Amino acid sequence: MSVSRETSSRLQAYAELLRHWNSRINLVAPGSLSELQTRHIDDCLQVADLIQDGTGHWVDLGSGGGLPGLVLAIAKADTDISFTLVESDQRKAAFLRTVVRELDLTRVKVVSRRVETLPPLNAAHVSARALAPLRQLMAYLHLHLAPTGTAFLMKGRQWQGEVEDARTEWVFDCVAHPSRTQEGAAILEVSGVSHGAQ
Repeated sequence: MSVSRETSSRLQAYAELLRHWNSRINLVAPGSLSELQTRHIDDCLQVADLIQDGTGHWVDLGSGGGLPGLVLAIAKADTDISFTLVESDQRKAAFLRTVVRELDLTRVKVVSRRVETLPPLNAAHVSARALAPLRQLMAYLHLHLAPTGTAFLMKGRQWQGEVEDARTEWVFDCVAHPSRTQEGAAILEVSGVSHGAQ
């Protein structure tokens, strides 16, 4: 994704904050910090490329170090999308709030609760990266995704097996977008989630 100078500057500031905080709380694996741009930030920017709609409420589940939620919020800061980052770990939530404040991301709020304890958020878009197996994520989508909403779930090389497993319990539409940053990985575009095996 090609980004504006302002977006690039904000992403750089975010990366610096993440590196600073990572020495105290484990936001990303320390060994991956040297590849922060390609392995984490560029990886998440792929999701921003898939979004055509510049409006609505976006919910990022298990935001952790802000991947992909904060990266998406920075990339889409000039749109009308509002973001809710859900992170139950209080220390990670404190990091997220610090980035939101320091980068002046006015359309972003952080909720420090467990995903399953929140009332339905009726989100137009939901994202998650390295949070849970797809079958478990479906329960979260069923709860928080609007009936016409779309989820973007970042999955590793085992994504096909996860889709098959999830279909034993859930009905959903799924388009797999091959990852440009990790061979065999995919971004799963999921919609039409309902309970009951196909």
